[in-house]
Amino acid sequence: MGILRPFRRLIPKRFRKSAPVVSVVRLEGVIASGRIGLRPSQLNMRSLAAPLERAFKVPDVAAVALLINSPGGSPVQSSLIAKRVRALAEENEIPVIAFAEDVAASGGYWLACAADEIYADASSILGSIGVISAGFGFQDLIQRYGIERRVYAAGDHKGALDPFKAEDPGDVARLRTAQSVIHESFKEMVRTRRAEKISAPEDQLFSGEFWTGTQAQELGLVDGIGDVRAVMRERFGDKVRFAVMAPRRSWLRERFGIGDSYRPGRFAGGDAWVDAVIAAIEDRLMWNRFGL
Repeated sequence: MGILRPFRRLIPKRFRKSAPVVSVVRLEGVIASGRIGLRPSQLNMRSLAAPLERAFKVPDVAAVALLINSPGGSPVQSSLIAKRVRALAEENEIPVIAFAEDVAASGGYWLACAADEIYADASSILGSIGVISAGFGFQDLIQRYGIERRVYAAGDHKGALDPFKAEDPGDVARLRTAQSVIHESFKEMVRTRRAEKISAPEDQLFSGEFWTGTQAQELGLVDGIGDVRAVMRERFGDKVRFAVMAPRRSWLRERFGIGDSYRPGRFAGGDAWVDAVIAAIEDRLMWNRFGL
């Protein structure tokens, strides 16, 4: 029977005897462009391209479910992933339903908007439709200890927002302009995907505020309260089957935790551990924004 599976999609559905299948793709973690040192793999287009492709090609697939648990991250990766989901959904004419777990905020909510419907737990955290940049200023610290910073650059703005220099109002203005452009892209995604469902004024929805699942339903940011098993069984019957799209891992990753971005000389030593610690702190701060 395994040999015949690729041809099952050619058979009209009314003649198939097997129960409908829901492909499940888990989107969990901070959204980032790639792996740093020993940092665990993050959500990005490279890591999700294959699982998403497989999800829409499963025989008898009736819907694709996205299980989202993310505090956000890269707006570019959020946009790329969402666009790929929409392209696959339209190409294969298969509905996509998102389920927010602990958090689907900021870029995590951007991903949820790629779905045709969004569900959440009553206590899930959703929203945070905004853009943020954060950093530190150390200019007084290095002066106190007599440290001289030496930077050589070509280009008037190459050293913009250097944490060891006093803030330049012009640099801040340029950053805010870039943030406004990104924020507008985020807002347009929400407007397009939730146009007839949102029931609150834009100055409230797009303020960067976040809400519980129950509150988000009242605002029209989600369609209902429920989990993937309950919603899918209600929609497709008790015999619905779930096909989980786990990412494929290389032998090196399984054995030693080494990913595609592994570089000789960085494994298990040197600055890899520093990278890993910094990355873990950054990730923890993103989750802490939502009390988790």
